[in-house]
Amino acid sequence: MMRRRMYAVLLLAALVAAACGGDGTSNESGGKGGGVTQRGFRIVAVTHGQASDPFWSIVANGVKAAARDEGVTAEYRAPQTFDMVAMSQLIDAAVASKPDGLIVSIPDADALGPSIQKAISSGIPVISINSGSDVFAGLGVLAHIGQTEEVAGQLAGQKMKEAGVTHAICVNQEVGNVALDLRCKGFSEGLGFSAEVVPVDLNDPGGITQSIASKVQSDSAINGILTLGPTASTPALQALQTAGKLGQIKLATFDLSTEVLQAIDKGDMLFAIDQAQYLQGYLAIVFMTQYLATGAVALGSPDRVVLTGPQFVTKENAAAVIKFTDQGVR
Repeated sequence: MMRRRMYAVLLLAALVAAACGGDGTSNESGGKGGGVTQRGFRIVAVTHGQASDPFWSIVANGVKAAARDEGVTAEYRAPQTFDMVAMSQLIDAAVASKPDGLIVSIPDADALGPSIQKAISSGIPVISINSGSDVFAGLGVLAHIGQTEEVAGQLAGQKMKEAGVTHAICVNQEVGNVALDLRCKGFSEGLGFSAEVVPVDLNDPGGITQSIASKVQSDSAINGILTLGPTASTPALQALQTAGKLGQIKLATFDLSTEVLQAIDKGDMLFAIDQAQYLQGYLAIVFMTQYLATGAVALGSPDRVVLTGPQFVTKENAAAVIKFTDQGVR
């Protein structure tokens, strides 16, 4: 089922790219491009992605490019920190502005659910991206675009186990973000034993380095580390280098960056799990535009989850992917 979904997503992305193409550069994108029919729709995207996290700039790039290609106006909004109160307020403000469609991430359904349902009860269609694959349907959201986080964590654990990992930690830079909590949960399930969760602050890379270095120095049995994003994986690389254990402890991460890909290519990291976040932003705008224009939404599968990941990047393909991170699309 997962493979069929992935093929469908990649085929759709290829068709969209062949028909359109683009790489928007502003926070608000409207149609002024050559030959693009201007539809007049305004779509607002509200995510939990902080400005300090480069992962979300890739999502925003996808939103902007699709807005230009589809001939619509799109606005990307996010709180400055992982703050569910602030995010719910952003959703409420978006609803009050009466957009034609709303895109949201759902890292905490309890905190964000009332605001999302307010949008739906106001007649604003909603599509979710990135986090919320397990809760979106219950909120009345049309479809979800992203990856099933617990399954992705399980696959990471299985790969680590195959690599000989017997004692591991899971470094979580946003404890309370349900999607990240599920990654750690799945990681333990895939390993077949419990990996200790090490909470860190993504806004304090020096503190992350210190926490990981202290952990591996105090527990010599640790031979595997999973980080949940580049904001933690880069400090983890520095921690292992400082501790003299780079290459000795298996390190893997969710999500990509140039540093991550270079480390994988050099053999300093085992793998990265890519969820193709550019496609999450891009396809959400395409799907919403087509829903507004036709009344139909691409569902991807019977459970209405359109998978963009997990896609594994290893030493075999890391060098080929680097150019796409430099272009801001991976």
